Amino acid sequence: MPGIRADAVEALRGLTTRRDPTDREWDNELLRNPSIEPEIVTLVTEDGAKLRVHAYGPANAEPIVLIHGWTCRIEYWNPQINALAGKYRVIAYDHRGHGHSTLGKRKLDVDVLADDLAAVLAATVSPRKKALLVGHSMGGMSIMAWAGRHPKQVTQYASGVMLTSTGADRLVANTTVVPLPAAITKVPDLLGRAVLGAPVPLAPLATVARPVFRARIMSASSTKEQVEFCQRIVFACKGRARGKWGLALASLDVSAALSNLTVPTTVIGGEFDNLTPPSHSRKLADALTMHGALDRLVILPNVGHMSNIEAIEEFNAEIVRMRSLSKRRKSRRSVTAVAG
Repeated sequence: MPGIRADAVEALRGLTTRRDPTDREWDNELLRNPSIEPEIVTLVTEDGAKLRVHAYGPANAEPIVLIHGWTCRIEYWNPQINALAGKYRVIAYDHRGHGHSTLGKRKLDVDVLADDLAAVLAATVSPRKKALLVGHSMGGMSIMAWAGRHPKQVTQYASGVMLTSTGADRLVANTTVVPLPAAITKVPDLLGRAVLGAPVPLAPLATVARPVFRARIMSASSTKEQVEFCQRIVFACKGRARGKWGLALASLDVSAALSNLTVPTTVIGGEFDNLTPPSHSRKLADALTMHGALDRLVILPNVGHMSNIEAIEEFNAEIVRMRSLSKRRKSRRSVTAVAG
């Protein structure tokens, strides 16, 4: 596998004792850090990046791989891990420079996203028990990049895919997160790159920025606790990593890779998502329909960019449905084989 030393995959426990931004007693118990102890696997790449990978739940259960978005970390998936790890094998990892993963020496681009996901799948998923891949924002882009760079692995490792709050291209041009005068319909490229690539620390701005975060990143219907949970995670991301990945995303185009997603795929968007507006979701759905892979398109009402936090129940239900879908299709194939 490109960029990965096979002998560098090692299982470690107690990787870090640093306090996480989500380590508190949230009123909504699903937001709390999981009480179940994960298996912790560290992947060390050839360029020296150490990726933190957690695997929760029974080792022999049906696997679900969660891939977080820009400026987030494993803990962003707490509501999904807490709800699903009792029945499923739930796997999540920190992107380079996020959470407790290091940056490494490679230039950050879509190929890095693809290769790192390929490494995680090789270390945690058996082709005999394929995984449902769930990507949020940059996580969805990682899945598309992986399908483009490693097309043979799609049917090898994936039973299905969920692309959530994400887009394949034109991220700067189509975003509505930056308010503009009525005469300007699209964010100028230079302005978008400046905003995405800015390495300034955000933590000192947390209190004053909270209303803006709710209005532009999430939605008016988000609870105070949901907003604080997400903002703590996003603002904890180191400025250098946020800036480097932001510049990489500014020119991202993985639209050609959609033809390689040959497994059932759900697309989820938020009605009030300003970072990746519903137009991105519909464009993805159209392309997947053309290639025969779209299972369904869901636009969640009154939801912003943080769809799995703002609509936990609906999001988790779709994961369970997609995870069950692959089992039902497998059962139908078995019945057909017996009947034949």
